[in-house]
Amino acid sequence: MKRRVVVTGMGAVTPIGNSIEEFWSGIREGKVGIGPITRFNASEYKVQIAAEVKDFVAKERMDFKSAKRMEPFSQYAVAAAKEAFSDAGVDMMQEDPYRAGVIVGSGIGSLQVIEENYTKIVEKGPSRVNPLMVPLMISNMAAGNVSIQLGLKGKCSNVVTACASGTNCIGDAFRAIQYDDADIMVAGGTESAICPTGIAGFSGLTALSTCPDPMRASIPFDKDRDGFVLGEGAGIVVLEELEHAEARGARIYAELVGYGSTGDAYHITSPEESGEGAQKAMELAIKEAGISPEQVDYINAHGTSTQKNDLFETRAIKQALGSAAKDVVVNSTKSMIGHLLGAAGGVEFVVCVKSIQDGYIHQTMGTKEIGEGCDLNYAVGAPVEKEINYVLTNSLGFGGHNATLLVKKYEG
Repeated sequence: MKRRVVVTGMGAVTPIGNSIEEFWSGIREGKVGIGPITRFNASEYKVQIAAEVKDFVAKERMDFKSAKRMEPFSQYAVAAAKEAFSDAGVDMMQEDPYRAGVIVGSGIGSLQVIEENYTKIVEKGPSRVNPLMVPLMISNMAAGNVSIQLGLKGKCSNVVTACASGTNCIGDAFRAIQYDDADIMVAGGTESAICPTGIAGFSGLTALSTCPDPMRASIPFDKDRDGFVLGEGAGIVVLEELEHAEARGARIYAELVGYGSTGDAYHITSPEESGEGAQKAMELAIKEAGISPEQVDYINAHGTSTQKNDLFETRAIKQALGSAAKDVVVNSTKSMIGHLLGAAGGVEFVVCVKSIQDGYIHQTMGTKEIGEGCDLNYAVGAPVEKEINYVLTNSLGFGGHNATLLVKKYEG
């Protein structure tokens, strides 16, 4: 028997707010966190806009010494994890630390540390490299730092599946609790790659939007979409075994009831054209939840604003849901915060839980005229208010990684 898993805490650092309250207020206000790049001089780059985290001061969210030994991707993860853990009300003095774990992913880690230290090697020689370069750089350090900060001694890992990382981390944490490897898991994704290498690299792939207008750059499913906008931040949740949560009187936000994960085996950057891989991930999540496609009320799509992703994901949704696809509301949070890469799935999972709580599906901002072949209800022009019982959230990563989670309104 699989054990039931619920969400008891949430934390976020995003381009439209550095806490759950600020972030969700920004979502409901229709804020778009995209603007000119300020982290470096981007005047010679084809792309000069991004979705940056604003007004984040690490030493206000953790002790100064710890903050100095972390790059922003780790700082964001720790800040969001501490918020989620506080929100969950977990007292580690009352818990077995080996029954509480962490799975927090980052698609990239720190490109900035690589840039800085390679420059030092070239200009001043190898002896000038920061002795902490490696632990600052490697992507598993977000999970490691969260574990250290919160005193969690159970399973501690880092799933790296590009833009599906956050969703796979939450899915794998779900499995850890279902199969009794843990009672509590802190899970999600984090990323901070708005730097010369990040912008130049994704631009070289022609993956980024070159539109200079922040309100028309990230426009999922629009006929004029031309790429995604690079974002940053972290989305972290506390997952807990139901009876464990009930025994300590925890507030339960939602129940996680399905997880599907597949590989396209097709192309290093393009999704498979029929959408078959993403379709199967959705079908697996629906099957595990034991519901019918008609019961899905809302899908938080991967929705990157690239020509291929939006079209192929639409095909996948139609194939997975069949005739029910015409009735489901689909949106893309990336229209407001850009694409947070490995953090996207974590932040979008938070959106799903908050949407269930409030009966509120945010508008796909900036999108005006739907593109050819994109023929679903994408919440264009206005948000949708309705009772929400089941939500699917999709993440699709370079390399053909597909991950889907199915979240249910908690009913006791």
